[in-house]
Amino acid sequence: MSTPTAQLLRRRLAAIAAGAAAAALLATASPAAAQGRAPASSPGAGRAVSGGTWGTAIEVPGTAALNTVGLAYTSAMSCASAGNCSAGGHYTDGAAFSSVFVASQVNGRWGTAKEVPGIAALNTGGFADIYSASCASAGNCSAGGFYIDSSGHNQAFVVSQVNGRWGTAKEVPGTAALNTGGNAQIDSVSCAKAGDCSAGGFYTDSSSHGQGFVVSQVNGRWGTAKEVPGGGISSVSCASAGNCSAGGGLDVVSQVNGKWGTAEQVPGLAALNTGLAGIDPIECDFTCDPVAGLLSCASAGNCSAGGYYTDSTRAPHAFVVSQVNGRWGTAKEVAANLRGPLIYSLSCAPAGNCSAGGGYTDSSGHQQAFVVSQT
Repeated sequence: MSTPTAQLLRRRLAAIAAGAAAAALLATASPAAAQGRAPASSPGAGRAVSGGTWGTAIEVPGTAALNTVGLAYTSAMSCASAGNCSAGGHYTDGAAFSSVFVASQVNGRWGTAKEVPGIAALNTGGFADIYSASCASAGNCSAGGFYIDSSGHNQAFVVSQVNGRWGTAKEVPGTAALNTGGNAQIDSVSCAKAGDCSAGGFYTDSSSHGQGFVVSQVNGRWGTAKEVPGGGISSVSCASAGNCSAGGGLDVVSQVNGKWGTAEQVPGLAALNTGLAGIDPIECDFTCDPVAGLLSCASAGNCSAGGYYTDSTRAPHAFVVSQVNGRWGTAKEVAANLRGPLIYSLSCAPAGNCSAGGGYTDSSGHQQAFVVSQT
């Protein structure tokens, strides 16, 4: 399954699953978010947990008017502060034209969703989606995803919000020249401060091989995408403006003072990954990618990444790897005592203090949750 259509279907299913979870987040940032205004103590409010109370899920305001066919979901979310978030997602109108929306929450109240400005002019092929959003401060965010052009090719786009106002979506500069295979998208965005973000994704070359790229925004202006050979970038994390790391497949790449370095293979990962080594992740489904694509940076040059690899029997194993003062250490297996563990999320607070979580299969064949921490 290597066609753009197959990629879209897989991404769409993943986004629908993500949308189900994201819908529950729409009421989270403050008690006033419930029904856009209801207090947390109102009937139906969530059970209190440490640090806060989950409110009642609401439909994203305005999406019913956009989504006349009935296929909508929220696929990207970022909160800069309590009660100040932005979200993006997908909807389909009466002409079966699929597009993308953005919506913002200000002081706990969700505003009305609107079609991403400028996307209609780009999305002449009639299908678009947002995969990632990041907010550096309230009302200052960036997001990215893909659209289909008039030739039926997937193209990557970015859009930015400045002081609460969403600008016009644009094709990622430089990707048109790279994307000769016609399948490109943004998979991850990270903003260190307003107007200074980095993003990454993938494109296909003339041989239909997947390649990664990174692109940076400086003072509100997006630069030119840079190729990162190796299959695709699935995660980007910026500790400060111009100091980021990105990962995907077997590779990681770092940006120092605004300059992206050369991609390198995660030390030790190829030796572990005997089951899928050499398989292009664009040529198969998501499970083919031994991702170094869950990545978090606590400070410049101090990051951790995690994901999975498969052994010679194609059994999955979880791994983590850390970067210290700009140098990546050796990947190591974690949760070796568990059956088929997969890491789904990872976050670092101070450098060298991270936690990761995911799932494994117990002796009864049931999926169970696990966490693991670095101190």
